[in-house]
Amino acid sequence: MTKRIIYGPILSRRLGRSLGIDVIKTSDTKKNCNFDCVYCQLGHVLKKITGTNDVKGTVTPEEVIEDLRCYHKNIEDLEYITFSGTCEPTLNPELGEMIRGIKKISSHPVCVITNSSLVDKEKIRENLSEADLVVATLVSGYEETFMAINRPADGIILENIINGLKEIKKMDKRPILGIEVMLVDSNIDFPVNHTEREIEKLKETLIEIDPDEIEILTVSRPPAENYIIPVPEDRLKEIATEFEKVFGKERVKLVLKGIKRSRSKMKHVNIEEEIYDLIMRRPCTFKQISVSLGINDKELKVIIDRFLSSKSIKEITAGEKKYYKINR
Repeated sequence: MTKRIIYGPILSRRLGRSLGIDVIKTSDTKKNCNFDCVYCQLGHVLKKITGTNDVKGTVTPEEVIEDLRCYHKNIEDLEYITFSGTCEPTLNPELGEMIRGIKKISSHPVCVITNSSLVDKEKIRENLSEADLVVATLVSGYEETFMAINRPADGIILENIINGLKEIKKMDKRPILGIEVMLVDSNIDFPVNHTEREIEKLKETLIEIDPDEIEILTVSRPPAENYIIPVPEDRLKEIATEFEKVFGKERVKLVLKGIKRSRSKMKHVNIEEEIYDLIMRRPCTFKQISVSLGINDKELKVIIDRFLSSKSIKEITAGEKKYYKINR
């Protein structure tokens, strides 16, 4: 199937019902990124992109607006329009123009989910300033832990990321700045980031950045590396309490597994493509697909069985749950 620009809506633990936009359309790789995070739900990056000049297959603002103009009107209960998907959105240099165009045709708030890799560059910060919300990843205040968990392309260092995030907060025109603290545990000897030493350094670093929001979460889908496992919920709650003492309850969000929401109220144009596009961006359980796209179980089972038979998708198990992902 052709990889489409618009996908979803996705039922997000953080943003509610969020319609996704993927701004790099290269179809010969499962993701386009300058990180190779050990926890990534899309698996390994076969070839890390070094910067915006290294990107092939960028989506244009005109393509985004044309696709969005019709698609978002088919969803009655949409809460966000979000740049994410199979790529790092800031790798597309026209991101700011895309956001400006979206705001001309939609009243929904726009979020950019970024790995923070390029925020040290002024042009990237200008692009991000057009969004209503930026959710930027920060896994550690230590360079060695950052390198182990995010596995960035050559030339990306933690100090530049921290300085770039601090500059976003100083901008006259700026988005709400949220920092996503993705915490990981491991079943092998690996530099995990939920120890007391790591948490103390993260607090120090976040005091410097001074974000509007801090989101604390752990892996909830099958990660790229099978030695990465979720941080126990009790530990997450302990860490959230520590952060609340420093930053206040209103700024700290503990994002736990499981959202109970009604099915999306959505008019479908091509259900099979919508399901495939959703699974392409993130492995999903049967229930997650059903609720996100508003498809009844009987109809969805027929389509899933067809995809499995054709080997377009495959079923994997993580913990006690079964997920569907693209078969590549």
